[in-house]
Amino acid sequence: MNGKTSYRTLQKENVLDTIRKRAGEHLNAMDIYQSLKNQGVKIGLTTIYRHLEKLTAEGVVVKSVIDENTPACFEYCGNEVHHHHEDCYHCKCIRCGKLIHLHCDDVKKLEEHISAEHGFHIDMKRTVFFGLCDECRRAAE
Repeated sequence: MNGKTSYRTLQKENVLDTIRKRAGEHLNAMDIYQSLKNQGVKIGLTTIYRHLEKLTAEGVVVKSVIDENTPACFEYCGNEVHHHHEDCYHCKCIRCGKLIHLHCDDVKKLEEHISAEHGFHIDMKRTVFFGLCDECRRAAE
């Protein structure tokens, strides 16, 4: 094994460690870049994107794409079986951009109602509720 291969593995581990330490959060590539930069780790943004795609393909992280104007977010899911888009909606704060995964039986009932009563099937991958998170709402008051 040459040094180049080890270096790539170390970079991938740095990306994974950053996501793992912030499990439950939704990070974009720039968040990870800034975190690693603050730790003194030298890594390029393109390299981070490449490793995020690999980690997504491996099932270690889940990638969420809200719209074409918002960077993709990544969330650590470890080795658990993750059916993210099968039962999850998103809430996005219009002030800070925070992304929240919403697992809620009441929203699921709304989805079922819309399907049964109105003949419209919601695309879970693209369902986003826009509003203010608690922090931004409190700051605005």
